[in-house]
Amino acid sequence: MRPEESQVKLAQIFRFHKRETAPARESVRAVSALMTACHNLLSERGEVSGMRLAGEILASYQTLDKTGRDLFFNRLVKEFSPDPEEVGSAGDAYRKDPSPENLVRLQRAVEPPRQELFRRLNVAPGGTRGLVQMRGHLLASRSDSAQAPIAADLGHLLASWFNRGFLVLQKIDWHTSATVLEKLIQYEAVHQIHGWRDLRRRLEADRRCYAFFHPALPEEPIIFVEAALTQGMSDKVQLLLDPDSPVAPAESADCALFYSITNCQEGLNGIPMGSFLIKQVAEDLGKEFPRIRRFATLSPIPGLRAWLQSNVEPELLAKLEVPGWLDDSKLREELEERMVPLCAYYLLRAKRGKEPLDPVARFHLRNGARLERINWLGDTSSAGLKRSAGLTVNYLYRLSDLERNHELYTRDYAVAASREIEALVKRAGSLAEPMIH
Repeated sequence: MRPEESQVKLAQIFRFHKRETAPARESVRAVSALMTACHNLLSERGEVSGMRLAGEILASYQTLDKTGRDLFFNRLVKEFSPDPEEVGSAGDAYRKDPSPENLVRLQRAVEPPRQELFRRLNVAPGGTRGLVQMRGHLLASRSDSAQAPIAADLGHLLASWFNRGFLVLQKIDWHTSATVLEKLIQYEAVHQIHGWRDLRRRLEADRRCYAFFHPALPEEPIIFVEAALTQGMSDKVQLLLDPDSPVAPAESADCALFYSITNCQEGLNGIPMGSFLIKQVAEDLGKEFPRIRRFATLSPIPGLRAWLQSNVEPELLAKLEVPGWLDDSKLREELEERMVPLCAYYLLRAKRGKEPLDPVARFHLRNGARLERINWLGDTSSAGLKRSAGLTVNYLYRLSDLERNHELYTRDYAVAASREIEALVKRAGSLAEPMIH
């Protein structure tokens, strides 16, 4: 290569390197300024100036890209974690003399300074919303375990700020503000709402929708549940979702069927609110409609297909991929014979630690519900077929049994299940157990 060609090549490499490193340098400078402001906020004593500085910090955080957020979170871990020496010293003092004073000293030593930083950020206008979004960013970066302590700190604080005492239950109907109704369409995560006509049917007289709201997030639903007032416990969700279905008289219903529950804020995942919502709605519906004695769900089974992929022979999975298998009565019957027992086995025996592997099962069983019935082709939408081969499950909320079921589950991880489910698990034996990894 001639010298002049070499110089051109080096210049090209330099320009490429400059383009690649400039954003990183900008992120480093922005995060350094942000961290200085965070340290200043912790030392700030003036209420008004502290509120203004907190607002500036949150506004600056909003300008960071993912690289900048990762730098910010890593520095929060490094610069705002407990002092190991102080924790050890306070622990030794409390072990030698477990006095109230030494306990207070130990509690102060083990609390990360970033928790106080988050408390001060929370006083800024929009502070709660900003911290919820921040935790959402952290939860989305699940691969970075080094940042897990920050998500845990925010989760600890948000669990206090979003406890049942601060949440406001509201019934959603067609007269609710358009802003809230639009957000229901946007957030619905179980059964997509296809526009205003679809939403209106879900708010008719034989349907109910309730949501929790928080004073710090006006007109922003935190979590909402949709219910159908039916005669008997339904096993097919498409019948409930059909916008052209006739409106039944609510007074004749004997069952309230919860067919969708959606957590609207990713940053509040893992904060226990859904159990309060379902139990409160069940109580309210029971008062409004004394004939309703049964409260149940028509729930998806989101982890089933993934579990089948790892635990059953490929031949069965191949049949689920046959085009038009829903219209082939023989194939449909063959799949039902094998899939329903396997689904029961999955719900009752497949575990994540000591708890059920399926996340929806964990949620309802932890709340005290009973695993009641598995429904073949309960959801034939493309999403339902993809996540669970069209299967759905009814969890039964028998109000008189909730506390006992909840206690048995949390203490012994005992799953309350109907005899029908237990029988299906026994049938699954030869189909499932030899193939479990």
